[in-house]
Amino acid sequence: MKNLLNTFLVISTLFLLASCKSSSKAYGKETKDPFSSSKYMSDKKHFRASGKGQSSKDNVAEKKADIDAKAEIASQVNVTMKELADAYMSQTENDNSAEVFEKFQSLSREVVNTNLSDLRKVDEKKYFNGERYTVFVLYEINKKEMFKYMKKQAKTQKYVDKKTEKLIEDLIDQELSKIDNE
Repeated sequence: MKNLLNTFLVISTLFLLASCKSSSKAYGKETKDPFSSSKYMSDKKHFRASGKGQSSKDNVAEKKADIDAKAEIASQVNVTMKELADAYMSQTENDNSAEVFEKFQSLSREVVNTNLSDLRKVDEKKYFNGERYTVFVLYEINKKEMFKYMKKQAKTQKYVDKKTEKLIEDLIDQELSKIDNE
């Protein structure tokens, strides 16, 4: 009886191992995309994003990769600006903090929608498998330059009064000093 149980356990284990092995083959070979390691991720001084595009035409694959990476980096900038504005709201208890918050949000949306300042293509890799092109791109934005650009934009906006402009500048200066100190 004990032998029968041991035999059953060994056979069950072998079937289990064989089924695990075959299921991983169903997915194909695991690969690692270019620009996926930690050195290509956003850090204290840069926003970074990679994009991937595939097409039978190389220029279409490049455009898809560009759009993918730019959308990702714009999303990162937008989230950072929202966090910055939220932090300001939680620190400030003055009467017009909601107004400053709205103007800051509007300014950051304008910067993201019109011009991601200091956007640079860091690298691009193109592959062709005989049928399709696959393009990977990596973009980055220097955070310090972007904040300086926002500060400059705040001075040129008609809807931002002097007091609000000063508050926005102070907020941006705090972020710039964090970058410099890290």
